[in-house]
Amino acid sequence: MVENPRRANRVVCYCKDCQAFARFLGRESETLDARGGSEVIQVIPKDVTFSQGVESLACVRLTEKGMIRWYAACCRTPIGNTLENFKISFVGLLHDCLETAPLQDSFGPIRSYVNTQGAIGTPKPKSAGMWTTVWWIISRIGKARVNGDYQHTPFFRMDTGKAIVEPHVLSAEERTTAMRQPAH
Repeated sequence: MVENPRRANRVVCYCKDCQAFARFLGRESETLDARGGSEVIQVIPKDVTFSQGVESLACVRLTEKGMIRWYAACCRTPIGNTLENFKISFVGLLHDCLETAPLQDSFGPIRSYVNTQGAIGTPKPKSAGMWTTVWWIISRIGKARVNGDYQHTPFFRMDTGKAIVEPHVLSAEERTTAMRQPAH
């Protein structure tokens, strides 16, 4: 569940890493649009609540230093992406994990199309709203640091600052397979 959905930022990301995450999970058709875009709802972790299934949370990193990409191990549904440092209070939830439909009614319109150079095929979609997304991230992270909201997250343990489950870092072979774009 996402509390305060109107505080969210709704974007479509075409980066190759988001595409690789969907491929790793075997969820390309559910997660990616025809051009490889993932619809992402950006929120602060404090606004995310799991009513069930926390025991099924798993996470992966495409590289040793990459984002932590969360998913439900039981059904391989992507949940979202966080940074390793919980003090940077941010999660990009993938639309697959949200039971809200239509998304526009809950989270408003798509405000940004980012990393369009990673889109599949040509011509590439036009990038739009990048500054909206940058401003949203900076303002929300800054506010969470000042008011202490960063300390409330379902993804990290406050006593250690570590993810609640150990991330699996993809092997070189797993990463190569996940990064492989489909033939046209």
